[in-house]
Amino acid sequence: MAVCSAYTTQSLNSTCSISTPAKTHLGFHQKEVVFYRRSSKRGGSGSSSGPCVITCSAGDSQTVVIGLAADSGCGKSTFMRRLTSVFGGAAEPPKGGNPDSNTLISDMTTVICLDDYHSLDRTGRKEKGVTALDPRANDFDLMYEQVKAIKSGVAVDKPIYNHVTGLLDPPELIKPPKILVIEGLHPMFDERVRDLLDFSIYLDISNEVKFAWKIQRDMAERGHSLESIKASIEARKPDFDAYIDPQKKYADAVIEVLPTQLIPDDNEGKVLRVRLIMKEGVKHFSPVYLFDEGSTISWIPCGRKLTCSYPGIKFHYGPDTYFGNEVSILEMDGQFDRLDELIYVESHLSNISTKFYGEVTQQMLKHADFPGSNNGTGLFQTIVGLKIRDLYEQITSSKTAAPLEATKA
Repeated sequence: MAVCSAYTTQSLNSTCSISTPAKTHLGFHQKEVVFYRRSSKRGGSGSSSGPCVITCSAGDSQTVVIGLAADSGCGKSTFMRRLTSVFGGAAEPPKGGNPDSNTLISDMTTVICLDDYHSLDRTGRKEKGVTALDPRANDFDLMYEQVKAIKSGVAVDKPIYNHVTGLLDPPELIKPPKILVIEGLHPMFDERVRDLLDFSIYLDISNEVKFAWKIQRDMAERGHSLESIKASIEARKPDFDAYIDPQKKYADAVIEVLPTQLIPDDNEGKVLRVRLIMKEGVKHFSPVYLFDEGSTISWIPCGRKLTCSYPGIKFHYGPDTYFGNEVSILEMDGQFDRLDELIYVESHLSNISTKFYGEVTQQMLKHADFPGSNNGTGLFQTIVGLKIRDLYEQITSSKTAAPLEATKA
């Protein structure tokens, strides 16, 4: 169903022409249908009116928009790969486009990185003394207008921020997909953009775990010193606390990664306690629960049905409040030894939106090499991906049903 805007009212006694795609000043691509009324001079004066212009998008239906917020190095890319896998098809950069594009396109999804809306390149940020986390380094007006256009089924020419050169490259054409995922530092920062989201997720990595991960990566893989790593973290912390972290209060789901409580004084960050915080009352979204919805439950599943080495696995589920909102929280502390045994845990979870028995386990085994596949990060990312698929199907079915109901009225 096309999305149209009529600019004048005209008689149906008209001729019609369809123009070539027009490009707006904000980089939108759309088609115009122009109606011309025939003139009539029967025994008197007659006149012809001007054209009526109707602008229509090419999309069949509105795009469902998902927002994913997190700091850099917190697992956004891994989550995107799990999510696009649920919908099928490999996520790849636009074919024939900029090799340094940040966009990923699969059969049903398009993932755009909000770094592309930086208004300042690397040199510009350095000259002005701001980081990429600072709103002053980002163009929220363009972000809003283009996400709104894509959601309405209109293609846009989206800018590209080149992470290799630190420059702003020429734009790329983004056509409306069935599902648009906007991921980055600020998907929920601007209220206008936030209101366009059909569902939002925040990846909340605690300072202790983030520091442990960064040490493991930057010291082992990049040869950085401990002092330089600490300095890097401290330098961006004020802007993270001011502009990024507050967005989690708006999220429909938060995946919170914390140090384990199973090992006293653990500071290695290898064993994790992960919490899936799910807001109650979100349209098309029912929180996952363990055993009995609304109850408070602690469960240690280790035994003959689940292989667990030290320090074991512990689950917790129950209602709570989060920034004043009623939520349900599912928590896992520890890690799996054998992913094929995950089906035992899966069988005790409800509202996980699977299509068949064991789908969560299948998805986890499919991506066993992804980071977090042996702990709650991979498990909860997979479940949220399945919940987003269910949300998409509910939204599209409701849109299909609406015109049918209207014809019956």
